[in-house]
Amino acid sequence: MTSTEQTSHKILSDKAALIPSFLKTKGLFNQANDKITSDANPVFYLKYNDINVGMPSSEEGFNIINEKITPHECRLRDMTYSAPIYVNVEYTRGNQRVVSKNIVIGRMPIMLRSSRCVLSKLSTEEEMAHASECPYDPGGYFVVRGSEKVGMNFIF
Repeated sequence: MTSTEQTSHKILSDKAALIPSFLKTKGLFNQANDKITSDANPVFYLKYNDINVGMPSSEEGFNIINEKITPHECRLRDMTYSAPIYVNVEYTRGNQRVVSKNIVIGRMPIMLRSSRCVLSKLSTEEEMAHASECPYDPGGYFVVRGSEKVGMNFIF
């Protein structure tokens, strides 16, 4: 080991030794809850109410939405099988309270055969074949940019 590597190793070990004493003195909770000061109007507030996920759809251009989309179509068109996330927003504008309903704040990928998936409502082999899906496919994965993706959870 060269002298530069030894010095860098010693510095890293010294820093690692400081972390427990820092956390003992300051604590994680105190670091996470420091006060945030702002010049903004203290009367202004923003509240999200009734957040929900819609049914799978595709966006084709500016505000053109295709409500009926299947995972098979997403695979063919290199699209993500996803649904819009809707929220009702309550905020202040001047001295008025304003409520905006069903604002789209993003999209969420939909797991195949989940309660939001169109395949969950198909029960017969004929219906699945009409949707170009295998009736024996258990689902549990996502279609992202036309490719099937599996999410793994690791619990330690």
